[in-house]
Amino acid sequence: MIEKGAVLPMFYLPPVEYFVKLNTYKPDILIEREEHFPKQTYRNRADIYSPDGKLSLAVPVMKGSKNHTKIKDVKISYDFNWQRLHWMGLQACYRRSAYFEYYEDDLAPFYEKKYNYLFEYNEQLLHFVLKAIKMPLTLNYTETYEEKYPSLIDCRSLITPKKESGFEQKPYFQVFEDRQGFMKNLSIVDLLFNQGPQTINYL
Repeated sequence: MIEKGAVLPMFYLPPVEYFVKLNTYKPDILIEREEHFPKQTYRNRADIYSPDGKLSLAVPVMKGSKNHTKIKDVKISYDFNWQRLHWMGLQACYRRSAYFEYYEDDLAPFYEKKYNYLFEYNEQLLHFVLKAIKMPLTLNYTETYEEKYPSLIDCRSLITPKKESGFEQKPYFQVFEDRQGFMKNLSIVDLLFNQGPQTINYL
């Protein structure tokens, strides 16, 4: 059991702030997998920069995945082809970025293979991102749900799309910034596709 460090949720292509936390508290990171699935969070959505402004990509989950389902048991829904929509969205938003093509072949399979569970899908994507940004990290997972962690920084409800983050972020070049200016705390892929190998230095 980790005695210091931070406990974080498992997000879908998490925001930049999430990786700043990972970088700050590594190697003492605990990933929450026993919590009940909270709706309208980054656990199944990511924000990217589109030509029209912020675009949210949401992974649909099976009906019944309400508050009584543990996050590790939440199943992904394939009632419509959301994978194609997400992949087309990523291509439309980042085809012109400096490094999209560099990571494209490694990322594409995540939008072709069908995963049963949201947690597993997010976990595999997180491993892809950690490798891409060259942040070696061993992930530890919660074994039970604890309401409080007295000795850990609890980030489980800290990063949320429901309220403006107080996260201070230095601007970097974004593809469509000439339209709406710099947008902070977007998905890590925004930083990765625009900064490539410099991402880890930025964090």
